Amino acid sequence: MIKSELIAILSEENPHLYQRDVERVVSTIFDTISDALAEGDRVELRGFGAFSIKERDSRTGRNPRTGESVQVPKKHVPFFKTGKELRERLNDGYNGA
Repeated sequence: MIKSELIAILSEENPHLYQRDVERVVSTIFDTISDALAEGDRVELRGFGAFSIKERDSRTGRNPRTGESVQVPKKHVPFFKTGKELRERLNDGYNGA
């Protein structure tokens, strides 16, 4: 699902709201999560999961075209850990399709 599909579904489920207002709410939620992560904060949505930042150490990598060794600097990457309710819902409802 992409952001526009999420907005369309929420708009259909809430016909009393304008689509532009739903879009503004969804964008605000995503922006707030992004801003919190950029500041080093952890964002937890009970039952859904938690967003956090993990630090990857610098390492030596390889250029796939030339095979030459390159130094990859340390960096911060987003990390998502599912909540218990989401994990249970996925495992109980998964039918292998």
